[in-house]
Amino acid sequence: MSIAHIQQRLKPWMLPFAIVMGMLFHEAIAALQWLMPYLIFTMLFITFCRVRPSEIRFTPVIWRLLAIQLFGSLALFWLLRPLGVPLAQSVFICVLCPTATAAPVVTGMLGGSVAKVAAYSIVSNLSVALLAPLFFVWFGVGASDISFGKEFVEIALRVAPMIVFPLLAALLLYFSARSVHDAIGRVQGISFYLWAVSLTIVVGRAVSFMLAEPLSALPSMLAMGGLAAVVCVCLFAAGRRVGARYGDKISSAQGLGQKNTVLAVWMAINYLDPISSVGPAAYILWQNLINSGQLYFKMKHERLAAPSNK
Repeated sequence: MSIAHIQQRLKPWMLPFAIVMGMLFHEAIAALQWLMPYLIFTMLFITFCRVRPSEIRFTPVIWRLLAIQLFGSLALFWLLRPLGVPLAQSVFICVLCPTATAAPVVTGMLGGSVAKVAAYSIVSNLSVALLAPLFFVWFGVGASDISFGKEFVEIALRVAPMIVFPLLAALLLYFSARSVHDAIGRVQGISFYLWAVSLTIVVGRAVSFMLAEPLSALPSMLAMGGLAAVVCVCLFAAGRRVGARYGDKISSAQGLGQKNTVLAVWMAINYLDPISSVGPAAYILWQNLINSGQLYFKMKHERLAAPSNK
């Protein structure tokens, strides 16, 4: 059995393994939280190098998915706000969160269009970079002694560069050293493993935070985790339904349902009520159970179909 074959067999289990490691060694791993901005930047940079400017097409499916992401997050926040702001923020950040950096990798493994999901990832991330600071000032915890304008600028200067700079760096590399740009774009597997490392750190940080909360907060955290499961299933289903109209269910489902939860947890802890990070932390589990299941059944189908192709 070749090394490549072993890696292919292990990939569906890498993300559940990362989650378990984060839960078991949360105290030690939580100390690595400072690495998160650098990991997010690197993963986005590698993902954006996968796409050439000519492949970025603003097709109708992109606008439909983006509308669900942006307007859906706002609608759910206002709908759930009477049940508690932290709960509403938890669901809000799960839906608003942009496409995962590893989504093109998983999409490719499932047989979808890598270029389409990568293009949507760019639009999705740029939209969050532009609008998230505004939403956080409106819906976040806020600081009473800081004006709206100053708070918006402060958040924008921290969130936007982490998303925009990787894209600018990828574009600069494309026009100045295309061979290097293309070489980086061909090693998307690195993003997958960086994502696994990031998940381990994020889960460790989230578990440490939840264990530090009083027992009275347990019902709220369970509600956030349950709603994250419902949101996750609905987003994957909505993505498949939209994609079915354009002949690409897989890319649309992964683009809308597979979220950059690493970024979501980081944003929730820094700009919303920290307990709202339980939602995106739980979303990590649900989306990776869905992804692992999809990869497992696809590989099983391919193994069963293989003899008939000989």
